[in-house]
Amino acid sequence: MSDRGAKRDLVGYGEHPPDPQWPGGARVAISFVLNYEEGGERSPLDGDALTEPMSHEIVGSPPIDARVPHIESMYDFGARAGFWRIHRLFTSRGLPLTVYAVGQALERNPEAARAMAAAGWEVIGHGWRWIDYLQVPADVEREHIRHTNETIERMTGQRPVGWYTGRMSERTRELAVAEGDLLYDSDSVSDELPYWVEVAGRPHLVVPYTLDCNDFKFLLPGGGFADGGSFHQYLSDTFEQLYEEGGRLMNVGLHARIVGRPGRARGLARFLDEIASRQDVWVATRAEIARHWVATHPADSR
Repeated sequence: MSDRGAKRDLVGYGEHPPDPQWPGGARVAISFVLNYEEGGERSPLDGDALTEPMSHEIVGSPPIDARVPHIESMYDFGARAGFWRIHRLFTSRGLPLTVYAVGQALERNPEAARAMAAAGWEVIGHGWRWIDYLQVPADVEREHIRHTNETIERMTGQRPVGWYTGRMSERTRELAVAEGDLLYDSDSVSDELPYWVEVAGRPHLVVPYTLDCNDFKFLLPGGGFADGGSFHQYLSDTFEQLYEEGGRLMNVGLHARIVGRPGRARGLARFLDEIASRQDVWVATRAEIARHWVATHPADSR
């Protein structure tokens, strides 16, 4: 089972994308995503050969084949403090959120899982571990997808209808679809609107994600966002451009251990308040966006 035979689509909607007909006549739909990974990263405590070298405050740290408690504590911050700051930012404003949850990370923080469910947030799978699935055997990846979905359903009371691995393999999409009950996946950054593909001979919806309006750029060596102000400015500029054009989807990617830091969170808070003052903006979960697209632009209308 593999996507090796799938062809790249470099045309997409072309010059004339469809009118998404967002609810209420909104000019822009906005999807906020929290990547919940803390506790699922690579660690010798979990039998890995090294301590996770990516996406933490020691930018450019080389892989270390030993336990590094200092790096572990940076991930711990996301679960212990950063998550709750983001939780307050969104719940106090009544804004919806989709969580990309690493199964093992969610299992290790039941209180956070209960808070996600109580807030009405959508929770979907992000792999059982926060690892690169490119070289993971198919049977292992299949089991990880199944186990992650079961864990989310058990801990939040909701069966996931979406999937996002991120560091995916060629077969991830087919495996996720084969697991069943999948409305969409987000393992693509190729467009600004949802689109249909064919998987195992049937239509399947992709709700594309983003790596530019994404707080991981705070941790890029020698570049990216310098502070909360630059993050806010980039989000604001993106929104204004899409609002001017109309008929687009804006995605924002967040991580508890990154934008959950106070100075960075302040920039996010400013953007949340900005969009709250606009009347024709639809802030929605990815499941809500997917269901709207299925109803408005069904696969047989392509």
